[in-house]
Amino acid sequence: MADRADLLLLPELFACGYNISDAIVTRAETVDGLTAQAVAARARQYRTAIHYGFAETAPEGLFNAAVCFGPDGMQLSHERKLAIPPGFERGYFEAGEGCHLFDFHGLKIATLICYDAEFPETARHVTGLGAQLVLVPTALGSDWGWVANRMIPTRAYENGVYLAYANSAGTENGMQFLGCSVIASPDGQEAARAGADPEILFADIDPARVHVAQARLPYLTDRARLKF
Repeated sequence: MADRADLLLLPELFACGYNISDAIVTRAETVDGLTAQAVAARARQYRTAIHYGFAETAPEGLFNAAVCFGPDGMQLSHERKLAIPPGFERGYFEAGEGCHLFDFHGLKIATLICYDAEFPETARHVTGLGAQLVLVPTALGSDWGWVANRMIPTRAYENGVYLAYANSAGTENGMQFLGCSVIASPDGQEAARAGADPEILFADIDPARVHVAQARLPYLTDRARLKF
């Protein structure tokens, strides 16, 4: 399938697994570790950018991270999860800092990892930086359906951007994932939506639709006129 896509987005902690308790430490890798090398080789093989989540070990600590390799195998982005949610993650991961964009095929792209996208401030921030597409690798449990089904399309709508939300599916060590990955358009409509089972979604990203949506509902400019 990868040879039919320009960019492949994979879920949060895809490289090591999510609900794996202490194994998260032993499976953590550096940003240029063996998994990164293997993914970069696949990106070159299929001439497709690959964006995936992994547990990153670094001198500063352990991070829930994501990286993207371009079709030439070169690293395009590297981000660390900003907000660590309640639950097992707080026992292992440090919070990352900063948001950065990368350019690919004429698009300005940002990364927010799972819980990060549930804050309106983060999506608004990266949109303010110029993002047209926001990639969200996630591992959302089955009891959080409102997030994937309502909140994420709303984030796309209120910022006038594309938002690609790649969630895990199935069960891992007793944890049931929701699935329901979605590619939301700048008008809040669903360009593609998965069910509960593993699935590959495809959608075309048209930057012109970002300009149209943001001109039609100028939240980004009109917010400066608000007086509280």
